[in-house]
Amino acid sequence: MTIEVDQNLAAGKSSTASAKPVPILLSVRELNLGGIERDVTQIALKIDRSRFEPHVASYRTEGLRFEELSNAGVPFLHLPLTSLKSPTAITAAMKIRRYIREHGIRLVHAYDSSAVFVAPIAQALRVPAVLSSTLGNRNLLDPRTRRQVRWTDKIVDSIVVNCEAMRRHMTDDEHVASERIELCYNGVDTSEFYPNTAHRPKSSSESPFVIGAVCVLRPEKAIDLLQEAFARVRHLKPGMKLVIVGSGPELSTFQANSRRLGLQDHCAFVPATRSVPQFLRSIDTYVSCSRSEAFSNTILEAMACGCGVVGSRVGGTPELIGNDERGLLFQPGDAGDLAAKLTTLIENESLRRELGVRAAEFARRKLSIEIAAERMAEIYELMLSRKAMG
Repeated sequence: MTIEVDQNLAAGKSSTASAKPVPILLSVRELNLGGIERDVTQIALKIDRSRFEPHVASYRTEGLRFEELSNAGVPFLHLPLTSLKSPTAITAAMKIRRYIREHGIRLVHAYDSSAVFVAPIAQALRVPAVLSSTLGNRNLLDPRTRRQVRWTDKIVDSIVVNCEAMRRHMTDDEHVASERIELCYNGVDTSEFYPNTAHRPKSSSESPFVIGAVCVLRPEKAIDLLQEAFARVRHLKPGMKLVIVGSGPELSTFQANSRRLGLQDHCAFVPATRSVPQFLRSIDTYVSCSRSEAFSNTILEAMACGCGVVGSRVGGTPELIGNDERGLLFQPGDAGDLAAKLTTLIENESLRRELGVRAAEFARRKLSIEIAAERMAEIYELMLSRKAMG
């Protein structure tokens, strides 16, 4: 799959511009470390302020992304919701109702299952445009949440996805009409994520070769598969190290697996950190071995930093990596195939570097955050224009 970007978008050009910025409200359940939280934050920070005035709503008032938005002065609405069936739902509904009216919100975009709460209220208040997003495979949702978001699909004006794989998931599995789906690829901040020869952090400074991963430590990220593959290739380069950056519920499980495989001295676990760009620039080969993925922010960030990338052939990863053009793909769940791809990049330095150069250039030209913000602005303008025409 080829990612095509209109050159006008790359140049940051807009076909229309309003005299006064349109107030919009973006919602998300929390604002900490996840990829969806990152997407909301980036759009709120980067969208054209001459056309849109972004506001952000969330159930939580803490976390890395919350701090970024606060520091940037983005207006924020706290929705103190703990359950749709609790008294907090009434309080939160009154708050968002008042906020939408006071700020003249013209478009509401719920980036995750917050749509179940936010979208009906926005529709009841006759907000001109109401959107939701599907940025991950819905098989990862619990049955109740999946039923709820399917109901939400029916009341929003459009559903935004972040790759062609998610578009197919929505049409084939969720039975949403294709004309109700809009595509906006994720973008990366290339002023922050770029190739460099920065010094490696202490966890990997003494290693001649580093294989790394950055993710929330959840079961679907399949870090145990990466550990298994690393155990098969670690003999290829003495002193090679596996560095896993992230926090999450599976940390103890993956640490135990490291001991089982005898990797204690070769596998370093680093808690979630703000210093992701520095870690990525210290990694020779980046691996994403997820069993389920949409359009991975961390793969995109690794590509932008010039890493040699290996990814499982799931979701939107083939759209990012291409057919061995900007990295290598392996069959999901196959530790042997992953080990083979790692062997190729460990033993072929020129190929690894060439793939990294191509990946960084691709991220810069096709998938910058400026391009993503411009595309999202176009979607918003299209939705408002359609509603205005009745």
